[in-house]
Amino acid sequence: MTSNRDVIFRTSDLQSATAFYNGILGFPIIPDTPDRVVGFDTGAFVIYFEHGDPNGAVFEFDVCNVDGAKAQLLAQGCTLVEEDPSLPRCYMRDRFGLTFNLNKV
Repeated sequence: MTSNRDVIFRTSDLQSATAFYNGILGFPIIPDTPDRVVGFDTGAFVIYFEHGDPNGAVFEFDVCNVDGAKAQLLAQGCTLVEEDPSLPRCYMRDRFGLTFNLNKV
């Protein structure tokens, strides 16, 4: 398991997030699905905002086998927060409060 540069947030206002991160801070927009997800390349990491109820930061960890990693993490006390294989998405929270997505590489 390794981390990547992606950090995901949810917001109810993608337009305002775009106006701030691109218009004010000047971070380039990463082409994606503008009506649902918008990303900004900050240099050291990429911030993505997706439409939805606001949440805290969700980091991404790259794994070869999502189901295997999920099973191992659940056995170690992590909890499944949200899962949608069609996206793909597997949000986990560790015992210390960090939320992360298992990203298949």
